Amino acid sequence: MYFDRLKLKWGIESNKQLVVIFIVFGLTGSLSVRLAKPVLEFLHINLENFQTLFWGDLWYWILRVLIVFPVYQLLLILLGTLFFQFKFFWNFEKKILSRMGFKRFFEEE
Repeated sequence: MYFDRLKLKWGIESNKQLVVIFIVFGLTGSLSVRLAKPVLEFLHINLENFQTLFWGDLWYWILRVLIVFPVYQLLLILLGTLFFQFKFFWNFEKKILSRMGFKRFFEEE
């Protein structure tokens, strides 16, 4: 079954832990978009402000993703900790950020 392969890949021991991890991912995605909205409003970043620019829609969405992404990363660790899954999400973050070029920050001496 697919979930068994996922548990093996992620090093998860139980179905309960897998469900908790899925819940954390779902909550984090929803919350990050919701919490980024006030930040975007504070910075006066809304779609209407970009309409006069060449490829304004594209610039707006690029900025939005650049703001939402760090919020998502922080929330993932925070919610993972609240759901007692810090170790899993910390390793997940290190893996993702290492692939994005931040590997040197996670190298162990």
